[in-house]
Amino acid sequence: MVILLFLFCTGILFGQNETALVEGTVSYVSSQNVYVKFTATEGINKGDTLYSGNNNERLQPCLVVKDKSSTSCVCSSLLSRKIKVGEVFSARVPVKKIQEKEESPVVPPLVDTLAKASSEPILSDPEKETGTGDYKEKIRGRVSAASYSNLYGSEATHRMRYAFTLQGNNIGNSRFSMDSYITFRHTLGEWEEVTTNFQDALKVYSFAVKYDLDKKSSITVGRKINQRISSMGAIDGIQAEKGFGNLLVGAIAGSRPDFQDYGLNLNLFQVGAYVGHNTNKDNKMVQTTFAFIEQKNQAKTDRRFLYFQHTNSLVKDLNVFGSLELDLYQNIHDTVSNSLSLTNLYLSLRYKLSKRINVSASYDNRKNIIYYESFKSYIDQLIDDETRQGLRLNVNYRPFKTITWGVNASWRFQKSEANSSKNLNTYLNFSRIPWIKASASITANLLQTNYLDSKIFGVRITKELIPGKLTSDLYFRMVDYKYNTYEYAIQQQIAGLDLSVNLTRKLAFYVYYEGTFDNKTDTLHRFNTKIIQRF
Repeated sequence: MVILLFLFCTGILFGQNETALVEGTVSYVSSQNVYVKFTATEGINKGDTLYSGNNNERLQPCLVVKDKSSTSCVCSSLLSRKIKVGEVFSARVPVKKIQEKEESPVVPPLVDTLAKASSEPILSDPEKETGTGDYKEKIRGRVSAASYSNLYGSEATHRMRYAFTLQGNNIGNSRFSMDSYITFRHTLGEWEEVTTNFQDALKVYSFAVKYDLDKKSSITVGRKINQRISSMGAIDGIQAEKGFGNLLVGAIAGSRPDFQDYGLNLNLFQVGAYVGHNTNKDNKMVQTTFAFIEQKNQAKTDRRFLYFQHTNSLVKDLNVFGSLELDLYQNIHDTVSNSLSLTNLYLSLRYKLSKRINVSASYDNRKNIIYYESFKSYIDQLIDDETRQGLRLNVNYRPFKTITWGVNASWRFQKSEANSSKNLNTYLNFSRIPWIKASASITANLLQTNYLDSKIFGVRITKELIPGKLTSDLYFRMVDYKYNTYEYAIQQQIAGLDLSVNLTRKLAFYVYYEGTFDNKTDTLHRFNTKIIQRF
C-alpha cells in the first residue's frame, strides 16, 4: 500500500510547454541499452521519456534517454518485454525546436556512430502516409533473410532465419490497422526437425487486426501485447477498449501462447477486464491501469490475480514506472491457494539531477523470461539471466560534450541465498574522437554468483568508412570466468568485426564475424550475414 500511495501522490503536480511528437526507430538492442535513430535529436534531452502509440491519448512510456548524439539516443527500457529492432517510439519535443529545425538547411542523416555490437545497418524506415482527415494511412515494414554459422573444431552448424514485420495504421485511410511480426528459422541439414514441430520453427510474435470505433475506442483480434497490461505478454484472442475522456475501460478474452514453442494453445484460456485513467497536459503525463484476470488450464482455473500498472512524469526531471500482480487464487500441482500474495513486482525511478548527471533505481522480482530465440554469446546471455532480477542502481555522468561515463550495480538477493548474484558494470563512451573521426567505448563488468565468478573487459571502435553508406565496428573483449563448484576456470579473448552497408535507402546488407579463443577448447568462429529490405 505504501508503494501505491507513493505512485498516486506523484500525480498532483502539473505545468510546462507546448510540444509535438517526433518519431524514431530502434536500430539496435543490447543487454543494457536500446538505440533509437532519429532524423535529428535537437529538443530531446537526457532523462526524457520515449513513447509508443499514435496519438496523445494512447501514448505508452517505454524508454528513457540516457545519452544522445546528433541523430541517435541511447535509452534504457521501462518494459518487461524484449524490444525489437525496427520498433518506432516517439519523443516529445518543444514546438519551437521543431520549427527552428524545419527552417534550417536539410542535411542527410548520418549513420549512427554510437556503440552497436552485432547490429544491422541503420536506415531511417521509409514511411508512407496518405489521406487527410482523422484516419491517415501510415505503413512501414521490412523483410529480412539472415544466416548464423558456428564453426567449432570439425563441427559446423548453419542456421537460417527469415523475418517479416508490418505496421499498417489506418490502411487505405480506413479504421482498420494491422500489426505483424513473424519469423521462420531452420538449421541446414536438419529439415526433419521443422516437419516434426513446425510451430517451433515458425514464430508469430504478433499478428493482429484492429478496428477503431472512434479515436479513443477500438477492437483488436489476433495476437498482440496490450500496452495497458504489458507485463502479461502477448494475448491471443479479442481485446476491446472504450475511452470516456481521461477514463477508459477494456476487456480481453482468449488464450496465452504455449510455453514450449509459443504456438497457439486454446487450453490456456484467459479472460479479464481493466479500467484506466490517463492525463496528458503541458508535457506532463500520468497513466494508471487496474485489471482483474482469470487464467485457466484444461478448463480448470489455474490462476486469478489483480494487475496494477502506473507511470508518470509529473515531477520535473523525474520518471516513475511501476507494475505488480496480486494473486488471489493459485492452483499449482493440484494444490489450491486462496491467500493474497504479491508477485511480479517492478518499480523504476529515474531522475535527472542536472544536464550532466542522471540517476536511476529499479527493483525487479518478476518471473524469469523465456527466450524462444537468442543469438547472443554464452557470456552475454549469462549476464542477462543473472542481473535482470533484484535491485539495480545506475548513474550516468557527462563531464564533457563528447564523453560519457556510467556505472550500474545490481544485486539479486533471497532469504535462502540460493540464487543470489552481484554485478558491477561501468563504461566510458567517446562519441567523437577527432583524429580518427570515430567513436569508442571502454567497458568493464564484474559478476559474482553462487556458482560462477566472471570478469569482462572490452573496447569497441565504431567508424564510418563511407559516410551514410558503410560503417564498421571493431571490438575486443577479455573474459575470465570460474565455476566455483568444481574449480574450473576459463580465460577467453573475443574479437569481432562487423560491417553495415546501405546499398540503397531501403536496402541494406550486414556481415559480422566473431572469434572466441580460450585456453581450454577449440576456437569458436561465428559468422552472421543479413540482408534487409524496407518498405
